[in-house]
Amino acid sequence: MLAFEISRWPMGWLLTALVLIAASLGFYAGRVRAERVQSASPERMHSRPNYHGYFVAMWGALPALLATVLFLVFAQTFVRDSLLSELPASFSQISKTQLAGYLDTIDRSVAQGVPEGANRVFRSLAQRSAELRMTANLAALGLAAVGALASIWVAVRRVSPQFRARVHVEAGHKAFLFLCAAIAIAITGGIILSLLFESLRFFSEIPIINFLTGTSWNAQAPKPGADDFGILPLFFGTFLIALLAMIVAAPIGLYAAIYLSEYARPGVRAAVKPILEVLAGIPTVVYGFFAAATVAPLVRVAAENINAVLINWGVASGPVLAAQPTSALAAGLVMGIMVIPFVSSLSDDVINAVPQTLRDGAYAMGATKSETVRQVVLPAALPGIIAALLLAVSRAIGETMIVVMAGLRFPRLSLDPTSDMSTITVQIVSSLTGDSSFDDPKTLSAFALGLVLFIVTLIFNLIALNVVKRYREKYD
Repeated sequence: MLAFEISRWPMGWLLTALVLIAASLGFYAGRVRAERVQSASPERMHSRPNYHGYFVAMWGALPALLATVLFLVFAQTFVRDSLLSELPASFSQISKTQLAGYLDTIDRSVAQGVPEGANRVFRSLAQRSAELRMTANLAALGLAAVGALASIWVAVRRVSPQFRARVHVEAGHKAFLFLCAAIAIAITGGIILSLLFESLRFFSEIPIINFLTGTSWNAQAPKPGADDFGILPLFFGTFLIALLAMIVAAPIGLYAAIYLSEYARPGVRAAVKPILEVLAGIPTVVYGFFAAATVAPLVRVAAENINAVLINWGVASGPVLAAQPTSALAAGLVMGIMVIPFVSSLSDDVINAVPQTLRDGAYAMGATKSETVRQVVLPAALPGIIAALLLAVSRAIGETMIVVMAGLRFPRLSLDPTSDMSTITVQIVSSLTGDSSFDDPKTLSAFALGLVLFIVTLIFNLIALNVVKRYREKYD
């Protein structure tokens, strides 16, 4: 029972608390040691006592932090590998998927308690798993505590009047910031490599030419073939919905930014801008419900009325618009509402960055307020506005929840915005749901779609960053 109790310790909290305790103890020990050395030595200290405290705290927290990282990375693997090596020979006949599910059940039993009806083998494996977890927990805590105390002892002994503690502390800050940047780059690289690796597996079964030029997407078929993975309908639906969203967001967001930056009084601006930006904080699932429950029925009714008017006037002999219950127009309109804060906030910042001297020069030439905005401010801010629009487009292209909640499921090439379409993100969700294994082309297609979507959004972001760079070079 002791093994079960120790295995359930909240190790994340314990190790975090140990890191903080080691840092606090190191700071106190380093500062006290520096003050004593300063009072006993006639020689002037190079660094203040606080810097010596920071130096010892940094070295005291480092071993505990390393022990925490090692535990988080290797503890689960250690327990699983050790348990797999001790399984009875009869388990060799079980598939990898079933064995992984069985081990997951054992992990839950260790955390929540062994079920009453469990057999003897299951109980013994749960007991052994708890013992291995106890070993990992105690080893992590012991390694963190011993390493922290030893490091604090070594760092305290280095305190002296000549020791450049401030230089070492600043170097530690620089190394920490570099590590954060490296982690961000490594995560991005890991995402790209995972997408690329799985996409190559997909393209080994489905020719890339069929994927990029095919006009039919039917990955949900019982046995989809190479002709069922054409991305063009998904590309068309994605960009059509993004276009509809920008038709809504671009003028509203841009005109709102012009009003707030050029015409609104400070009190009005302070009140209106936060209210406008509240739209960016609304969860996308709420927008999805709004699209499915409110906008889609209104779009269908409007399309049916337009069909009726055209037929009654003799312009058309049958329905011109599909007027389906779920439509790209409904998703595009709601997505445009969601993107408005991106356009307005970024455009407002860009317009405010235009030097006031340009406005003053226009006023000195006799230009009115509207002429100044139209002929001076907007041309000067145009590169930044274009960058804001491109960033908003990339945000709209990558949106998933609104399209999923709006019920768009059927990939098709159609210029009718009232018809049901699908997007790349919707098909990624559909491909990763269900019982398909990761060796199935249906599942692997999600990674290929994700890679394509990543490349498209990256291109838009690079274009936007390049435009912003040119703008800053012109006015900085």
